[in-house]
Amino acid sequence: MSQATLRTEFPTLRTITTRWEDEDVYGHVNNVVYYSYFDTAVNGYLMEATGTDIRKLDAVGLVVETQCTFKRSLGFPEDVRAGIAVTKIGGTSIEYRIGLFQGDTDEPAAIGRFVHVYVDAETRKVIRIPQSIKDAVTPLLQESEPS
Repeated sequence: MSQATLRTEFPTLRTITTRWEDEDVYGHVNNVVYYSYFDTAVNGYLMEATGTDIRKLDAVGLVVETQCTFKRSLGFPEDVRAGIAVTKIGGTSIEYRIGLFQGDTDEPAAIGRFVHVYVDAETRKVIRIPQSIKDAVTPLLQESEPS
């Protein structure tokens, strides 16, 4: 299966309410806010899917890498729908693919890559992904085609 690109290809969608402050002087959501949307979508999904406040786990997912391809502008006051797929689950890390959509279009305004590495909450040493997290993200896994 190829990586999710269209709204219908993402296993789950989360609604994010845009805020007045998200827009910049050019009248569109500022590019740095897209990264906040990625973080909000993934962590909101994890909390809902595990039924746990993930901030209280012994292991926390730290964002070690992000990437975004901007395709068109997002704007306030319309909600954003964030599609989430998982492209890789390792022993200590999870790689997400996120699509940001607004309006009725199936085409994304942006496609992002977001990587969590799990560390001990106190020592910050890399550790294995907690089973509750792994169980939550496994249904989102989409195998990518070989390069």
